[in-house]
Amino acid sequence: MIKHSFVLLLLLSLCFSCEPTYHSPRTTFIDSDWSFKSLADNTWREASVPGDVYSDLFSHNLIANPYVAENELNVQWVAENDWEYKTNFRVDDSTFTKKNIHLNFEGLDTFASVFLNDSLILQTNNAFRSYDIDVKPFIKKENKLHIVFNSTHYFEEEGKNKLNYKLPEGERIFIRKPQFQYGWDWAPKLKTSGIWKPISLTSWNDLKINDVFLVQNSIEESLAKLTAQVEFTTSLNEELTFEIVVNDDVVAKSKVQVDSSTTKYEVPFEIEDPQLWWPHNIGEPYLYDVGVRIKKGWSILDYKGLSKGLRTIELVTEKDSVGESFYFKVNDVPVYVKGSNYVPQNSLQNKVADTDYEKLLNDVVDANMNMIRVWGGGIYEEDTFYDLCDQNGILVWQDFMFACAMYPGDKEFMDNVTQEAIEQVTRLRNHTSIALWCGNNENSEGWENWHWKDGLSKAQQAEVWNNYIKLFNNILPNTVRDLTDNTSYWETSPKFGRGNPNYNTEGDTHDWFVWHDAYPFEHFEEKVPRFMSEFGFQSFPTYETIKYISQNDSVKMDSLRFSLHQKHTRGAELINEYMKRDFPVPSNFEDYVYMSQVLQAYGITKGAEAHRRAKPYNMGSMYWQLNDCWPSVSWSSIDFLGNWKALHYQAKKAYKNVITSSIIQNDTLKTYIINDEMKEQRGSLSLRIIDFKGNELWSVCDTTNVQPLSSELKYALDIKSLKLKKNEVVFEASFNNSVSYFYFSRPKDLMLHTSEIEQTITKTETGFIIELQSETLQKDVFLYTDTKGHFSDNYFDLMPNERKVIEFQTRNWEWNDLNIKTLNQFVKAKKEITKPSEAIQ
Repeated sequence: MIKHSFVLLLLLSLCFSCEPTYHSPRTTFIDSDWSFKSLADNTWREASVPGDVYSDLFSHNLIANPYVAENELNVQWVAENDWEYKTNFRVDDSTFTKKNIHLNFEGLDTFASVFLNDSLILQTNNAFRSYDIDVKPFIKKENKLHIVFNSTHYFEEEGKNKLNYKLPEGERIFIRKPQFQYGWDWAPKLKTSGIWKPISLTSWNDLKINDVFLVQNSIEESLAKLTAQVEFTTSLNEELTFEIVVNDDVVAKSKVQVDSSTTKYEVPFEIEDPQLWWPHNIGEPYLYDVGVRIKKGWSILDYKGLSKGLRTIELVTEKDSVGESFYFKVNDVPVYVKGSNYVPQNSLQNKVADTDYEKLLNDVVDANMNMIRVWGGGIYEEDTFYDLCDQNGILVWQDFMFACAMYPGDKEFMDNVTQEAIEQVTRLRNHTSIALWCGNNENSEGWENWHWKDGLSKAQQAEVWNNYIKLFNNILPNTVRDLTDNTSYWETSPKFGRGNPNYNTEGDTHDWFVWHDAYPFEHFEEKVPRFMSEFGFQSFPTYETIKYISQNDSVKMDSLRFSLHQKHTRGAELINEYMKRDFPVPSNFEDYVYMSQVLQAYGITKGAEAHRRAKPYNMGSMYWQLNDCWPSVSWSSIDFLGNWKALHYQAKKAYKNVITSSIIQNDTLKTYIINDEMKEQRGSLSLRIIDFKGNELWSVCDTTNVQPLSSELKYALDIKSLKLKKNEVVFEASFNNSVSYFYFSRPKDLMLHTSEIEQTITKTETGFIIELQSETLQKDVFLYTDTKGHFSDNYFDLMPNERKVIEFQTRNWEWNDLNIKTLNQFVKAKKEITKPSEAIQ
């Protein structure tokens, strides 16, 4: 019995001795006990880190909320001041005795001097860069960390004084921080300062993994070949084991002799029967869990885990009979892009939580978008953002952070932005969702079309343009080429500005003839480009957001408290001008807000459908813009408080994989079926014309099929031969689960009728089910309530005598304030029709 027990203990001892022990680096965040003050002040106050000085001042009631009323004007002094932050932190014994101790600053905004225990250890000049500092010589068990932030004003003046000419946008261009903080036609001027990203202390003894890059060498149906490029720091001089773990299985193991001069090692590995990653609308965005372990015997010295999707993405730009293509191929499949342009979610970035990213990107998926463009005047987003895009199958068009300007070309600036590009491309290159790196937003267009050359000599113009070439045609593309596995690079968006004869036949397009040049919405249908990367129209935010701005239930549109939140100089004028063309113009402000959203949705979906009908000539439709950085009148489809405007609801329908879409050309009503699926669609195409009381005047139905990834004209109807009262009927086209409505007259000319909308509301576990029905067509039905929640559909057309079922998601258990607004209330028939219209033969 004793002998057996001894053997059992020996076996257990051997077993436990085989369990790995961990000696990985230890990271501690320094995010508590911070205080701040003006450099000219003597009073220290509690601060939040990560954060910014505006948020800290507001938390102490030293400034009013800059997002409310005209308060933005009253906080401009903040950016003109110097600020300082300090904290004390303790290092425990186990950390203090480590051979290596580093402080990592993920983001300091912008010109900072950092002191540790009164020793200057760092000076910064770029909010987009991180800094890793060896502090072993300075660290104590009790430590004081002190950071002084100087106003950007000094450095703006210094940059201007270096030049003997004036560059456009000549303040922000010298400063590497989010450009929109200097004010934009949708953003306030809030030049933040502070510790905007985490600070951490990392300690280790013998080895630390600095970076892992998973290079995709080849993908075949039965096998994917990859290489893990591992960069590390070590003081060891012995044999170590590198292991690659995929979905908890060790798939590769390699032994290597290292010494202090070894900083990089490559481990090839394979994945059998690989499952591909796809944009969510055409497949599953499958991700593998991949880990790299470095071991010394049974001890794990460090581990790095990543998510990896296997896919190929290529931007295809090939000469053809009309110009040059512009489209994305994913896994060798041409993908039609449907999406929007993304701006920072808050001018005060510390206010953006992980839940905000989750909600917004869920809204992107829910609206059937498969790409978003991270615009070049904002920020390189947080890792959480790209993680969620990877997980949700959202392609990312990533701009470098240069927008609407020409930038200096001196060595200091170029060295700074080169390092910025290296860091950001390295940080983001493992993200499966990154489809494209783009050099800048509208810089080239501005140089050619916006009179930026005025006042510059020929030599000065040549210098400015050569600096542009150096940055956007050399430094940035070379960085992407050298640090990624074939991620595409595009110099500038758009390729050509409006007015260039090639802007519709080559590259991507920003079409602002609608809005800036006041062209009618029909322009979108007449001039379709190869890829529309920007087009847009403004609307008011929801009334909840308007009340947040004014802090008052009574709002005056022309008051300073509200008008300051319309940043486009002609914004109010243009909204009104377009509304007069196509819609009734209400006199009541709340009704005007409703009509502005209906107007925006009307125009942008007209464009989106025109783009999709033109497939494959056109292979992308991305409107400006998805979201807001503060409460404002803007081009967004989701307002600052996260509420869907009419556009987001309509985009959800316009961006479905399979839709019907109609247009009149030369007195012929043409109906298309658009199929973005990778498989053929077969079903019944049903077409009919009904009057607004539901009487069917004409119909046809036939079985048809639609090829994969196509847009096909399926029916052409000669409308001249029809005895048609155009403003009293609607054309309905349905195919399988898709239905669309086409009106023959402008909305303001429709002879709509007034009638009650019957309502039935039923409680569910997640909110309420609403059933609606009306005896007459109800156009642009808007459901609204003071209860916080989300309607599954809104701003829809309710067909006569048809039942519409909508879900209202809310946490409230009781709900009794459903309100309904429709276009019918503003566009009324001159007289009620008492008998059905004559049938159309």
